[in-house]
Amino acid sequence: RVLRTNVLKQLRENGWNSFFVTSATPGAGKSLVAINLAIAIALEGNQTVLLVDADLRCPSISHHLGLQCKFGFIDYLSGIAALEHVLIHPRIENLVLLPGKDTKINYSELISSPRMIEFIKEVKSRYDSRIVIFDIPPLFVADDALLYMSYCDAALFVVEDEKNTSD
Repeated sequence: RVLRTNVLKQLRENGWNSFFVTSATPGAGKSLVAINLAIAIALEGNQTVLLVDADLRCPSISHHLGLQCKFGFIDYLSGIAALEHVLIHPRIENLVLLPGKDTKINYSELISSPRMIEFIKEVKSRYDSRIVIFDIPPLFVADDALLYMSYCDAALFVVEDEKNTSD
């Protein structure tokens, strides 16, 4: 809740409504932080939250939440499924999930595609009270995380205790 309060304070002071959660390396807990933060913001009551599993190489949000998904974010980006068929409304009021799904499609091109740019514009502007959280890949895995940086207003960097160094 302290993290939620600090994040919301920064977003509101700057007029922002989106941010991504990343880490330096895999295994730091970024997806769990993104999930817990999304739930905490949704429970506040005056915000709706869209949590996007944008780690196309290693999606994990639906797995962590025990959800089975027919479609994922990759299906929307590649034109296989409409957005309304991909979104999941879990049993948490004010929270909507856009799950990921394992695939072997070329990720970088989809992240920088016109469909992604339209998606970002749509989700950031559709609802005034919506916060959009993107769980993106770790920075040192591929260039995917760098491509997402221009789409969001802010970043939350998760550091694994005793594993990640300042270097």
